[in-house]
Amino acid sequence: MDIDRENFFAAPTLANEWVTLEPLSGEHADALAAAVGDLHELWYQDHIPSISEVPEYIERLLGEDNRVAWTIVNPDGTPVGVTTYLHLDPVNRNLEIGSTWIGADFQGGALNPAAKLLLLQRAFEDLRCLRVEIRTHYMNRQSRAAIEKVGAKLDGVLRRHKILKSGLVRDTCVYSILDTEWPEVKTGLQARLD
Repeated sequence: MDIDRENFFAAPTLANEWVTLEPLSGEHADALAAAVGDLHELWYQDHIPSISEVPEYIERLLGEDNRVAWTIVNPDGTPVGVTTYLHLDPVNRNLEIGSTWIGADFQGGALNPAAKLLLLQRAFEDLRCLRVEIRTHYMNRQSRAAIEKVGAKLDGVLRRHKILKSGLVRDTCVYSILDTEWPEVKTGLQARLD
């Protein structure tokens, strides 16, 4: 199967009735700074910027070769978070969804499952991925619960896998969804949102 490499690394606007994913740009900086609040203080993460770091953070994400970044926009048009594809591997048709954050005032509703539905639809239906991976810190119980609720299965834990900016060493939970599992995962996500 021929893979359209350019499409694999593109960031088209993705939308459904609950959320829009717009290609990340510097124009989102002010709204994202307002949304991020103090999420950067969560001890088990190191990918969320502080308010003052948002412009540099956007520039860094956009400068990475193996990452595609979107701004999470709620239905009223307000940017409230960021999500990305990373570790894109068009040859083996897999990628990771990660570095996702949603402002605390916007968590717990339809935004995250609706965004995951869009990202997974693109990965499996447009890019023809065989596997999509999602990783999180072992101690991030909220993220692990959300990933499991999406329908991803735990592949394992990479122990002492990553040194965070704080100097703490992270154990990383690795989850995945396979192309053969996608129809059931999609049905589950649509049922949650309906």
